[in-house]
Amino acid sequence: MEISDQLVDLAQKRAEGFALEGFVKGRGPADAKVMLVGEAPGETEVGNLIPFSGRAGKELMKFMAIAGLTREYVFITSAVRSRPYRYGEKIDRKTGEKIKRRYNRPPTQKEILAHAPVLDAEIQMIQPKIILAMGNVGLKRLIGKAYQVSEQHGKIYRGPVQHLAHLEDRSYSWTEEVYTVLATFHPASIFYNRQLLPLIEADWQLLRQQLEAR
Repeated sequence: MEISDQLVDLAQKRAEGFALEGFVKGRGPADAKVMLVGEAPGETEVGNLIPFSGRAGKELMKFMAIAGLTREYVFITSAVRSRPYRYGEKIDRKTGEKIKRRYNRPPTQKEILAHAPVLDAEIQMIQPKIILAMGNVGLKRLIGKAYQVSEQHGKIYRGPVQHLAHLEDRSYSWTEEVYTVLATFHPASIFYNRQLLPLIEADWQLLRQQLEAR
């Protein structure tokens, strides 16, 4: 299932002027029981339009296997759909010249808000049994700024999630529907802190337990 091109146009119009590139739609079956919510696509994803297809995506596939899941059974999406970038310089190994290039960066709150209607629409269409927020950006977008993955992982949140009641809103409201939200660290986090690996594996095992209980 994919969102409409009209919704893509809306999100891109709302994000005009921001340092964003490309647009990656969420991907997965319309009847997916699990929705995975990440941060934003990177260079690889905006190139091939497949969510979590880069280096972090390879780790994600390993974690999904712990829960007995594959791409075919989950809906994979993110809080922001375009790649947030910043300019930086790198040295060309062959020529020694400085090359200006784009690097990934975390999305801003304004960028998250601009793309909010897309995630809102996907949640409404999919109605997942469980939403797994991967990283603080996805978690805070769903259940509020007070939550941190470091404190929320391993716990089960059951309640409303944030959405835009009206497109003109500059702050979130809460859905009338109740959702089950789990949290885990972003798959890329183990590139910087391998000590998180057992915690992440335990989070995915919790997801498996929740699915088996339903």
